[in-house]
Amino acid sequence: MKKVALSTLVLILFLSGCGSSNSGELTGVLDRKKYFEPEPFEMAFIPAGNFMMGPSDQDAVFANNSISKSVTVDAFWMDQTEITNNKYRQFVYYVRDSILRTKLGDAGITDREYFMTDKDGNELDPRRLNWDEKIEPDEETTKGTIEEMFYPAEERFNGKKQIDVRKLNYQYFWVDYQQAAKATYKHDYANNTGAYEGMVTNNDGTRTPVKDRSSYIKNNTVNIYPDTLCWIRDFTYSFNDPQATLYFWHPSFDNYPVVGVTWVQASAFSVWRTDYMNAALRADNIAEVSKYRLPLETEWEYAARGGLDLSMYPWGGPYTRNYKGCFLANFKPLRGNYIDDGNVYAGKVGSYEPNEYGLYDMSGNVAEWTCCAYHPSAYIFQHDLQPNYEYNATPQDPPVMKRKVIRGGSWKDIAYFLQTSSRDYEYQDSAKSFVGFRNVRSYIGVN
Repeated sequence: MKKVALSTLVLILFLSGCGSSNSGELTGVLDRKKYFEPEPFEMAFIPAGNFMMGPSDQDAVFANNSISKSVTVDAFWMDQTEITNNKYRQFVYYVRDSILRTKLGDAGITDREYFMTDKDGNELDPRRLNWDEKIEPDEETTKGTIEEMFYPAEERFNGKKQIDVRKLNYQYFWVDYQQAAKATYKHDYANNTGAYEGMVTNNDGTRTPVKDRSSYIKNNTVNIYPDTLCWIRDFTYSFNDPQATLYFWHPSFDNYPVVGVTWVQASAFSVWRTDYMNAALRADNIAEVSKYRLPLETEWEYAARGGLDLSMYPWGGPYTRNYKGCFLANFKPLRGNYIDDGNVYAGKVGSYEPNEYGLYDMSGNVAEWTCCAYHPSAYIFQHDLQPNYEYNATPQDPPVMKRKVIRGGSWKDIAYFLQTSSRDYEYQDSAKSFVGFRNVRSYIGVN
């Protein structure tokens, strides 16, 4: 056995040596790293499968916006709970600190290096923040810059210093694969030149000819602070001031689902979360993972069913109470009675039993954004493999084009909206006190 192992080792060393030793056999690239996808923190694995998407019961509101359809979904990871206030706060703090470090770096403080440099001391291009450099708030050279992050004196309440949330803007880049797939590139071999054929829709809604690959690299700048006033705006003649002033920042609500976040903000969070994870993996010389994103409408319904096909609710049964008479989700059980299920508003995530996939609060608590645009007839024209309907609405588009699908129902909804097949919509630039989100990540597997 030892001789066999030794000979195998010699063969591996020989094959992985310099490229000049060509055996003529097709061996593939031999220096490729083995990859095993790390299990993400507090995410559940959802296996690939087929299910019957669509109504599991009669259409109580006669919406006529879905049909039953057999579809197939690939494997993915999904957050076990909605994104909480504290997890979203990590995003807010990251944006806050990155803006401050950029301001300090631009201020030209000579004894601090807030941007990464090469071995010769030159800043990297593009610039990268140096998170190892400490910020000394008491130094005279930094006080003025830090002061710019707070509300000006005339806007302070009782003279209290607070971060000016209007400055918490996150810029990110993404590739519009949907538009890129529609363009064609033709090469003129005689003159060794090439050109793209097609048009591209820009962020401002204008359409221009495709220039090159950069035409599909989009950028967006989003203010990422939750709209805390949605608690007051959503309900006329209702006293919700304590929720507006306490819900996002108070430690008591750290493990409650974040709300007041628009679809655009949730998408920006997903981009940041991807970059945040991949930056840590690159530092450890580990291959990057697939991107975090909002779930497809189909992925959400498949995961909510928990492998129990044709079930009305994530827990499988047709009732909203268990055999002891206890409610199985946080919703509005009776007219004017929100408290019977134990919560007046949104409750702490994970307060109810998970479904068969280990996912909590897929029905009730807060409704959840999906990545899909809303169309009443989407089920009819979507493919039966990974069904998806997306539309990247610009600010100039009419409101009907900005509708995004939400799923799951919320603390203020009746039981019908808790059904795994029920679908509704909100506008992508609207923030609601009853809509949150969770992320998914496509499964890569092992090689």
